[in-house]
Amino acid sequence: MTATHLRSFLAEVQREDNATEEEAQTIIDGHKHLSIFHRRGLNLESFFNYLFSHHNNPPLSPSIGVHQDMSSPLSHYFIYTGHNSYLTGNQLSSDCSDIPIINALQKGVRVIELDIWPNESKDNVDVLHGRTLTSPVALIKCLRSIKQHAFVASEYPVVITLEDHLTPDLQAKVAEMITRTFGDTLFAPTSKSLKEFPSPESLKRRVIISTKPPKEYLEAKEVQETEEEPQQEKPADDEEAWGKEVPSLRGGTISDYKNIEDDDVLDDEEDIDEAEKSRQDAADEYRRLIAIHAGKPKGGLTECLKVDPDKVRRLSLSELQLEKAAETHGKEIVRFTQRNILRVYPKGTRITSTNYNPLIGWMHGAQMVAFNMQGYGRSLWLMQGMFKANGGCGYVKKPDFLLKVGQNNEVFDPKAHLPVKTTLKVTIYMGEGWFHDFKHTHFDKFSPPDFYARVGIAGVPNDTVMKKTEKVEDNWSPSWNQVFEFPLAVPELALLRVEVHEYDMSEKDDFGGQTCLPVWELRSGIRAVPLYSRNGDKYANVKLLMRFEFI
Repeated sequence: MTATHLRSFLAEVQREDNATEEEAQTIIDGHKHLSIFHRRGLNLESFFNYLFSHHNNPPLSPSIGVHQDMSSPLSHYFIYTGHNSYLTGNQLSSDCSDIPIINALQKGVRVIELDIWPNESKDNVDVLHGRTLTSPVALIKCLRSIKQHAFVASEYPVVITLEDHLTPDLQAKVAEMITRTFGDTLFAPTSKSLKEFPSPESLKRRVIISTKPPKEYLEAKEVQETEEEPQQEKPADDEEAWGKEVPSLRGGTISDYKNIEDDDVLDDEEDIDEAEKSRQDAADEYRRLIAIHAGKPKGGLTECLKVDPDKVRRLSLSELQLEKAAETHGKEIVRFTQRNILRVYPKGTRITSTNYNPLIGWMHGAQMVAFNMQGYGRSLWLMQGMFKANGGCGYVKKPDFLLKVGQNNEVFDPKAHLPVKTTLKVTIYMGEGWFHDFKHTHFDKFSPPDFYARVGIAGVPNDTVMKKTEKVEDNWSPSWNQVFEFPLAVPELALLRVEVHEYDMSEKDDFGGQTCLPVWELRSGIRAVPLYSRNGDKYANVKLLMRFEFI
């Protein structure tokens, strides 16, 4: 295959219309060690090696980096958000530490949540999950670790959400800690409230504080505890060796929570006047640091979702509250999130630090879909997949349809049945690398593994589907050569899910790798798709050869 032939392949199959013969020759030169005929071009072995190189032929373009417009207000972006970022394990008895915070920042997470409480002697501040058996970590240690690691993976702003249970004198102490730790890095607004959020571009390498008055937290905590008493999670029907399937958003999901009374959702919060009174009691230095104000007005859902043209704020809802609200107020939530920030957090029964389906938040425009980052599982793989987009910077621009207002002031309806916009055709050819990355008795003690793949879409309910290849028996490098088509109504929110498992007749199937990729950034053509462990770590050698076509 000469440079001319390779350029034709890049243009016709890989859809790289601007590819030049010089670029083709560079690819040939990069694989010359595999072919004694390299001056003439690639032989079959070196061409195959090029195709299977996830460095030279990845499914997402490595060169485009951050390519979205980053000059819009923060409310126009999905933001990589952690929940109880200090926990090393479960929500009830694990240790609190700065290590999970460091790990999250190194993976590109941009929102860190800290629950701050008085220490035992009431003269300093600890971070811990209140009213549980979790062991505390000093706030100052967490702040210093955030400062050190905030911009290792991304230079775009880090938001620290504080769940504040402090007295005014300790709030003043926190203000001093934050100011001393972050210095000029800290973004402190000049006015009491912002009319519009600044942009990620304008806040590069800045740290932002978001919190609400402590009285609201105490009431909200009490309500949450009465609504959501900790209990063991029921195993899902589709629970297999690799964890629970992502919950479906297609109807019926709300019925599981029908015991929650209608007026339990939002009426339980104190009104704005009380919130302001509580805020006045807080130390002035502390109050001045809060850039993103949080709180819930009294008066139920309608009042809660009102858009103030002169002031922006952050609203927090549990996953259950959002599901319930979405049933009757879907369009109002979308309208609210065009200017304001909505944070969604896991329900209280997720004591083992599992997660929910993030699409319920994203399809309603929620910017901060907060996840427990210390575990693993399919929901977390979706989160990791979403934030592979836009160069992995932790900010992904929301699709235009979530930001637009029509001529008659109408906004996107998350419940609308939309026509198919495009179809993603996926060919899964083969896989390799398990022989090098796993012990040879890992899957089966006496014979090579029997691999099959699951391929599908996570997206709006009508786009969501999973399909499965045949299993290939006794082969470390399985060839499936199967084609799947996925009609997509909302490709802008679609994530391609790929999993490989090893069939086991007598026990649960073994896990063999996974990845999740943003469909809107997929490169057409035949690509080498690296797979990741359950924890989200990339394997050294395991990868699939796949083809992506939009038809």
